Amino acid sequence: MRSIQQVASELGLGPRDLFTYGDQMAKLRLPAWGDEPGSARLVLVTAMSPSPAGEGKTTVAIGLTDALRRMGARAVVALREPSMGPVFGKKGGGTGGGRAQLWPAERINLHFTGDLHAVTSAHNLLAAALDNHLHFGNALDLDVRRLTFRRVMDQNDRALRQIVVGLGGRHQGIPREDRFDITAASEVMAVLALSRDYADLKKRLGRIIVGLDRSGRPVTASSLEVEGAMAALLSDALMPNLAQTIEGTPALVHCGPFANIAHGTSSVVATRLALQQAEVVVQEAGFGAELGAEKFLDIFCRELGRFPNLAVVVATRRALTLHGLDNLKAHLELLERFGLPTLVALNEMEGDPPDELDLPHVPVRVYQEGGEGALALARQVLESGPPAAVRPAYELNASLVDKISSLATGVYGADGVEYTPRARTQLEECASFGYGGAYVCVAKTQSSLSDDPRRPGRPRGFKLGVRSVYLLGGAGFVVPLCGEIMTMPGLGKHPNYEEIDLSPDGVVTGI
Repeated sequence: MRSIQQVASELGLGPRDLFTYGDQMAKLRLPAWGDEPGSARLVLVTAMSPSPAGEGKTTVAIGLTDALRRMGARAVVALREPSMGPVFGKKGGGTGGGRAQLWPAERINLHFTGDLHAVTSAHNLLAAALDNHLHFGNALDLDVRRLTFRRVMDQNDRALRQIVVGLGGRHQGIPREDRFDITAASEVMAVLALSRDYADLKKRLGRIIVGLDRSGRPVTASSLEVEGAMAALLSDALMPNLAQTIEGTPALVHCGPFANIAHGTSSVVATRLALQQAEVVVQEAGFGAELGAEKFLDIFCRELGRFPNLAVVVATRRALTLHGLDNLKAHLELLERFGLPTLVALNEMEGDPPDELDLPHVPVRVYQEGGEGALALARQVLESGPPAAVRPAYELNASLVDKISSLATGVYGADGVEYTPRARTQLEECASFGYGGAYVCVAKTQSSLSDDPRRPGRPRGFKLGVRSVYLLGGAGFVVPLCGEIMTMPGLGKHPNYEEIDLSPDGVVTGI
């Protein structure tokens, strides 16, 4: 593998721009670039609804970027950092596979440069500050029955979904119900991924709402005077991480929000750097287009200041068998409504039957062949036009109810929305707090276009069920929780940690 200094030089970055972690990983110091979004071609990699094993968006994104570099383009791939929840759970590592993967894969999957630990620490510092404030008299008059800020950890653990804290007497805190979410669902993670610089990071952290006071008004992190310390914990984490593919292509790997419960793509600072220093930027957004691509276009690109040139929609025989061709067509129609040109990449696996997909597409074999297996796709990407004139799914000045309705009917194909009384009250509160113009970031299952994971394909005749709504003031999101979506996953009966091991000579295996 090339040294990380050589990889950085391909992006026009020198030793002073790097904070290195050995020979093959580095952080890129702020500011190593300007404030403008840049003029490179931006390619979104999304997918049809996935099978439980996923459809290889990361693998295709890496292989496509390798192919572009083989063709002489100065290309970079922008990916999310893996969470150790999936790594030790069902899905496994998040660095691609076969001949299309990141290097060093094991280090990236396990701890990497410590960003997810920093997010966990900053988040839990605010949780500790909240309980400390309650212990010392509650001068802000917080209603302990209406606290909304939870704790997080970067691991799947269903036992922490509902807990009680503060037991043990008057010196151990105020007894109350609490819970843990996975770090990828942390508002601090969303804030980190959307912040433009250190000042923006601190401002957004200060806007995080921890609960309501007894008069029903929001209390924020800035009221607890903790946002400065949180920002200090995140000072290194805001710097994008530079690694490489096994073909030596530059890879910016930064932040890790899940697309089913957050906005599901890499950071604004990483993409902005890539767009300034490269000719083509390939960026993956999580799960199917109704989740990752929608949030990429409606949230991330608005914050970034520009839209992509086209989208690559990944499909596999496995997903087509599970969901049917109508599901793929639904995602293509969705992107067409956004006004975004699309290419279908059929990610071929060993043992697949002959290619007879009755739809224009490009076969790719990146797992088996690396960049060589995506050259045909790369040629079409290089022929793409200027950035698309994207039509967002909703206008920011629309009401929250209208925004959710637009997503339900125009993106998921629902006949409407059903709210619980609690959810309606929470929506009204969000608007009364001044967040009527916020983004809507729906949390729902990735296994179906609907909110029911048992309905694959292209469900019809359903209504989107919103059971509750919560407000992420720092990120600028209103989050409707739909169906039975969980913000703290559990481990399966045979989790991936059973296969992971450390050899006597210190080599990690099984990821």
